[in-house]
Amino acid sequence: MRELLLLRHAKSSRDDPALADFDRPLSGRGRRDAPRMGALAAARGWRPDHAIVSPALRTRQTWDMARPALGNVATRYDDAIYEAAPTAILAAIRAAPPGARRLIVIGHNPGLEDLSAILASDRSDAAALAALREKFPTGALARFEVEAEWRNLAGGGARLADFVRPKDL
Repeated sequence: MRELLLLRHAKSSRDDPALADFDRPLSGRGRRDAPRMGALAAARGWRPDHAIVSPALRTRQTWDMARPALGNVATRYDDAIYEAAPTAILAAIRAAPPGARRLIVIGHNPGLEDLSAILASDRSDAAALAALREKFPTGALARFEVEAEWRNLAGGGARLADFVRPKDL
């Protein structure tokens, strides 16, 4: 069994309108929530062995703040998942190392939310699925159980087991 963690970047700042979207940093709330989500994943035993991260500043900062709780994780920064459609994120997941048992993807909406809806099978946890369908807010983490190899992951091919928002902590 493999596990896929989809982590939306923590809350970003819009204080400087001159900054390009790619260069927006985390807000104070984001800097508070990112390490808490990393600690939650560690406490629940969801330590990834590989990460795929959008290179945008807010996603890199989210990962930099969540990672210390998770230990040494091989990380790939992938331009293809910056504000990507779900198909592009899925392609990045399919290209993950076959030996990775637990993969984390740190990215953006609406891509992560749309991909989550596509991946969630009818065996998904009802409460987690309802919360995800309501909203995939900044800093939220969706955990999927995946039986297929990464290269074969397809729509309906994963069981949404958990969905945790920063406000749940």
